[in-house]
Amino acid sequence: MEQEIPHASVALIVGVTGMAGLSLAEALKKPAAAGGPWKVYGAARRLSPAWFPISVLDQFITFDAVSFDDTAAKLSPISNDVTHIFWVAIQVRETEELNTAVNAAMLSNVLDVFKSAPSSRLRHVTLQTGTKHYMGPICDPEISKRLTPPETPFRESPDFRSRISTTRLKILHPIHIWAAVTEKAKNEAFNCVNGDVFTLKSMWKVLCEVFEVEFVEFDDSQQEFDFVGIMREKGKVWEGIVKKHGLYETKLEEITCPEAVNAVLNLEFQHVCSMNKSRTFGWFEHVDSLEIIGFWVERLKVMNIIP
Repeated sequence: MEQEIPHASVALIVGVTGMAGLSLAEALKKPAAAGGPWKVYGAARRLSPAWFPISVLDQFITFDAVSFDDTAAKLSPISNDVTHIFWVAIQVRETEELNTAVNAAMLSNVLDVFKSAPSSRLRHVTLQTGTKHYMGPICDPEISKRLTPPETPFRESPDFRSRISTTRLKILHPIHIWAAVTEKAKNEAFNCVNGDVFTLKSMWKVLCEVFEVEFVEFDDSQQEFDFVGIMREKGKVWEGIVKKHGLYETKLEEITCPEAVNAVLNLEFQHVCSMNKSRTFGWFEHVDSLEIIGFWVERLKVMNIIP
């Protein structure tokens, strides 16, 4: 019986059923992927959802990273195979203290399994944090109130004219792979944004065009825009939309994060991330943030997640 020759590059994507995880898996399986060809394990806390294209993975693994016993039981069989871990998972709890504790425990449990493997091949771990890395606990309203905004010449009252930068997955997953296989990028932290800036007001107009609804000018001079409050009672509305259009059954809280959106909508400073370090290290890709909104809306329609 011939012994299977191990792949040179073997990825474990923790959090694979999110859009970042799925896009990363698809990117790794492309013939031109840096460091490839890749064998790809995908892991998540729940079973693979009906809309998830399981064929993009070599193996799907379900485990609870909060439990070390379950983590060890499910990951030990591949602990001598994986060369790269891509961490795009997050659990959100009631307070920021719980968020910190549970997510730290998850990461620690996974890494402990691979560190203790007798013949571990693990060479690199890529950790995705988002700009909360700088901004602090934006999903915890009470702690967020105590944060000191950065002293910047761009600081102003929150409104839809504030400039922000954001990240498209087409940019995010290649830089994940680039950082994982580029020698000089090891042990470094990089910003990853599309390379442009835009206003929320301009994005609002694009969204109206994509969904073919009338654009109504938003008056942001009267009061804070409470997106959390607006979305709080929309669960039943979403259930009706899912049923009416025959969509995959999802709960609104599974596909949205109003707390994070609300924080961005009400920032008291210009939210712009520099890509200078990434460019210095050799990363130059960029995209137009507003042009790709239609792309992702169409993809979610094809996946039968939105009508």
